[in-house]
Amino acid sequence: MATWNVNSVRTRLDRVLDFLAREQVDVLAMQETKVSDEAFPRDPFIDAGYRVVSHGFDQWNGVAVVSRIGAVDIVRGFLGQPTWGDPPVVEARALGLTCGGVRVWSLYVPNGRTLDDPHYRYKLAWLAALRTAAAGWLADEPTAQVALVGDWNVAPLDTDVWDRAVFAGRTHVSAAERAALAAFVDAGYTETTRVHVPAEHTYTFWDYQQLRFARDEGMRIDLAYASPTLAERVTGVRIVREERKGAGPSDHVPVVLDVDG
Repeated sequence: MATWNVNSVRTRLDRVLDFLAREQVDVLAMQETKVSDEAFPRDPFIDAGYRVVSHGFDQWNGVAVVSRIGAVDIVRGFLGQPTWGDPPVVEARALGLTCGGVRVWSLYVPNGRTLDDPHYRYKLAWLAALRTAAAGWLADEPTAQVALVGDWNVAPLDTDVWDRAVFAGRTHVSAAERAALAAFVDAGYTETTRVHVPAEHTYTFWDYQQLRFARDEGMRIDLAYASPTLAERVTGVRIVREERKGAGPSDHVPVVLDVDG
């Protein structure tokens, strides 16, 4: 299982297909697909043996899951998901489906912009609503196998950014955002990338500007929270740094979870 903010699935199509083949990924959750459902490039994935489920309205946001082990019980958005915009809409930021017995959620958490921006309050409300929903899923079925994966737009620890001083007074590292993530752990979920890749300054995102990748000035914001039953099955995690290299990369790299069959 893998998660990847592809930053436009049409732009990165060849890279994504190559990654799937090379890594032999059974399920890939994508974020920031930037395409409507009608325009999603399904055929190449289908030709490669994957079922495609997408949730997108236009060139903004968008999430998708491709799976070669089934895709059932599809839900676009979660109960209580906050709205944004004028007129207010439920953005295409959450997609849930069951693949091979695992309930996979592809999540693209709002950015927040700045600490005094309404989008920051929206971000915190979005995370709180997701936490309430996720806690409810485990309350209803404690042995459920649930994977909450994607671009969380929060760096949980100071060592998840290249220089904490640069982020002082900014989003992604605020106490409220970090508390919102900690609430998922309190609800019973394990952030599996931290368990299996505990090394400090191990990043999943590097901005395109100011030679951030060349300087290794990154952030760790692509995370994978697993329910207790699923967390026990995760045997390893790989952050595929190589995908940030070469021509036309996304600014994020894939995170791969090895799950014991």
